Amino acid sequence: MTSSSGDAHADSLTDRIDTSRPHTARIWNYWLGGKDNYPVDEAAGRQIRELHPGIVDYAQADRAFLGRAVHHLTADVGIRQFLDIGTGLPTADNTHEVAQRIAPETRIVYVDNDPMVLRHAQALLTSSPEGSTDYIDADLRDVDHILELAAKSLDFTQPVALMLLGVVIFVGDDEDPYGLVRRLLDALPSGSHLVLSHTITRADMPDVDEAVAFWNANGTPKLNQRTPDQVTRFFDGLDLLSPGVVSCSRWRPGAPAGDEPAEVAMFGGVGRKP
Repeated sequence: MTSSSGDAHADSLTDRIDTSRPHTARIWNYWLGGKDNYPVDEAAGRQIRELHPGIVDYAQADRAFLGRAVHHLTADVGIRQFLDIGTGLPTADNTHEVAQRIAPETRIVYVDNDPMVLRHAQALLTSSPEGSTDYIDADLRDVDHILELAAKSLDFTQPVALMLLGVVIFVGDDEDPYGLVRRLLDALPSGSHLVLSHTITRADMPDVDEAVAFWNANGTPKLNQRTPDQVTRFFDGLDLLSPGVVSCSRWRPGAPAGDEPAEVAMFGGVGRKP
């Protein structure tokens, strides 16, 4: 793994960690059973779970969706490069672990701007000897910066899987979220794929809206919900893989026929750039 290192850098990251307010990456870690969170995150996580008891199922479904999508792209499509933006705190079966179990030569570039994520990445996001794992300290909005640094590890003349799981929700409509995703895709060649998941809002899931409202009043960064149709718009111009944009729990779950998993309010899909 190649990334900024050294005691001074580590100290600067520690200084950037705010333990006075809950943070989404740490709450997500709490829901997934991790230990990389603070009492303020656990308290907020419990309150959100009281408002919306299914939230832990959403976190687990999103993580499982990542694993199935990466497995498909590596084993079935032959992708050997991943650009994973909005990495979150490392847990089990990170993108590089799933991909490099299948193809050890796979190269992965992770992108995040949360200081706690960065500290853990330096220690935990290691690579197989045949492949590489790099890490960029950047925000999704810093498209040019991300592409410039990612090009040092990835070959943009060959297909790349762009991973945007649970990260576009932090981009407001006034910040042109569709344009940000399009700019990233425009830099990638034909045969590249987009993997994206997003919290949805839907009339039959009102408790989700209540939980998001609580989060936006108490946590950071703020969340933006979108309808399933609005999430599908991120795949405009791409060949959307079956079964389309659906509940993450229902994207190729491998369940027996007639035993479809319950829906969660985290929807995702995979699309191929023609």
